[in-house]
Amino acid sequence: MAEVCSKKNMAAKEKLEAVLNVALRVPSIMLLDVLYRWDVSSFFQQIQRSSLSNNPLFQYKYLALNMHYVGYILSVVLLTLPRQHLVQLYLYFLTALLLYAGHQISRDYVRSELEFAYEGPMYLEPLSMNRFTTALIGQLVVCTLCSCVMKTKQIWLFSAHMLPLLARLCLVPLETIVIINKFAMIFTGLEVLYFLGSNLLVPYNLAKSAYRELVQVVEVYGLLALGMSLWNQLVVPVLFMVFWLVLFALQIYSYFSTRDQPASRERLLFLFLTSIAECCSTPYSLLGLVFTVSFVALGVLTLCKFYLQGYRAFMNDPAMNRGMTEGVTLLILAVQTGLIELQVVHRAFLLSIILFIVVASILQSMLEIADPIVLALGASRDKSLWKHFRAVSLCLFLLIFPAYMAYMICQFFHMDFWLLIIISSSILTSLQVLGTLFIYVLFMVEEFRKEPVENMDDVIYYVNGTYRLLEFLVALCVVAYGVSETIFGEWTVMGSMIIFIHSYYNVWLRAQLGWKSFLLRRDAVNKIKSLPLATKEQLEKHNDICAICYQDMKSAVITPCSHFFHAGCLKKWLYVQETCPLCHCHLKNSSQLPGLGTEPVPQPHARAEQNVALQEGTEPPAQECPRGTGMQDGSRDNNECTASRSDSQEGTCEPKECPSCAKDGAVEVSPEEKQQE
Repeated sequence: MAEVCSKKNMAAKEKLEAVLNVALRVPSIMLLDVLYRWDVSSFFQQIQRSSLSNNPLFQYKYLALNMHYVGYILSVVLLTLPRQHLVQLYLYFLTALLLYAGHQISRDYVRSELEFAYEGPMYLEPLSMNRFTTALIGQLVVCTLCSCVMKTKQIWLFSAHMLPLLARLCLVPLETIVIINKFAMIFTGLEVLYFLGSNLLVPYNLAKSAYRELVQVVEVYGLLALGMSLWNQLVVPVLFMVFWLVLFALQIYSYFSTRDQPASRERLLFLFLTSIAECCSTPYSLLGLVFTVSFVALGVLTLCKFYLQGYRAFMNDPAMNRGMTEGVTLLILAVQTGLIELQVVHRAFLLSIILFIVVASILQSMLEIADPIVLALGASRDKSLWKHFRAVSLCLFLLIFPAYMAYMICQFFHMDFWLLIIISSSILTSLQVLGTLFIYVLFMVEEFRKEPVENMDDVIYYVNGTYRLLEFLVALCVVAYGVSETIFGEWTVMGSMIIFIHSYYNVWLRAQLGWKSFLLRRDAVNKIKSLPLATKEQLEKHNDICAICYQDMKSAVITPCSHFFHAGCLKKWLYVQETCPLCHCHLKNSSQLPGLGTEPVPQPHARAEQNVALQEGTEPPAQECPRGTGMQDGSRDNNECTASRSDSQEGTCEPKECPSCAKDGAVEVSPEEKQQE
């Protein structure tokens, strides 16, 4: 029991540390964002035009500029500071705030006493006693909190701001209490300066040790490992997501706090888009939006897989490394279009189009998750109606929603090429879902018929091939438009890189993959056609099931190694490899296989019969040459195969006497055949 409690405490402590690791670094990113928004040059130009032009601060413009860059450095330091030191720094900052609050309480108390001008005993005046009691309780709370935060029992170090209260208790004149209050403030300031001076070398020592560790890591593991380590320790995606959500929440709060009337539906949609546009006006906020979109996409895809498979989805795929594609897509489009440089209204309009592209990508990723699960469910003969309902309902959603999204784009936006690409992508998603549902229905029909549907593989190939062809044509149109824009329009390095990457991954690789699939299918069909069909007598004599699908064989083809398979099953096998599924012998075309068709297929124990005949001194029966080029005692094209069988104990052909047996001219014999010999 104690061990279980300790494990729970450790888990809770780790979660708290993870939360603090993110929450304590968010202010540093917010400071970076504020420094990026603040234009120092324009700020000083405004001061020069105003009545503050004679202010001494303007004379130190370059000092202020340097302080601006120092702020960047401090923000980066706070961002990369180890968690233990970061927590300690925040505790010091909290102690300083508490001391400031204590002196504010003392100042307010002294000011109230001066206003009432009562210098008699406090217990004789109820209002004076109430003011004293309230100030004393506040000061005691401040002192206690400071000692707890700094983890010290020397509470007197934080009680200097209680001197005015003690002086008032001793009936000191009010003018003297003012002097005592100022002395308390000076004393506390000296304490703070002494603490800072005693820890002046701590940042230097910390930076020195950090530099040594960085050098060691780079020398041992390399720069990439260092970057990955910092990425994981700082939890960069979660950190930027929390930063952006805080900005977005503040933007929404500032809007509703200044509005009294409830907004309409269209107004809320515009508010949503403009708030997002306001929260991506800097590179830091844009990165925050990118990671937020990635996590939202990851959540949607995880929910999709959970809806289809339940808790088994997390057992089979605990990592779920998805969602980053949508974030990267948003980042590339934002950089290419110069999103952060636009005005808020134009940024909101462009952002709506980019978000449509991201939603289309999420729908495509959902289809990639659902497609194999739905097809496997249709082929697995699972009779659970709830599983089939979930699969079909998700497919219907992926069929209807992209079409509805394309309709909404046509209604709200003026049609151009990029919007046409979004619409075509949505339509392709709906078409692919339609093909998936069609194949699923075929599987279910096959299940109810209790027998396989003829040419099922061909139907699946044609359905998938049609979608891939349409997808390839759309990608080709995108490349053609991009090239025309680059040649006849404005040329940019980023645009050229996008076109090159899109051409390689979405056009060239897809074309190669499609052509390779076509060649494999054609070779498989040719191999199946070259194999002889088994007769009814051969099937009755074989009296076995197909070793691939485990179903009875009413028709079959015979491989050169005398194995029987369904033609369709063997064709699917040949898509993967060109060997027999049972003995892994290489299957050749009909031009390389003499004797196939009308000639009988050699029996699997022909070599054993030949060895027995040699031992008995009789003439062995005619067999094919092991290289498939002639008969060992016959001829082909008037070329005699005169391989000597004198070395029959080794079971080899002499290379110099067998011109038909190429290269090595030797065929090894298995240990069982050697034992028989």
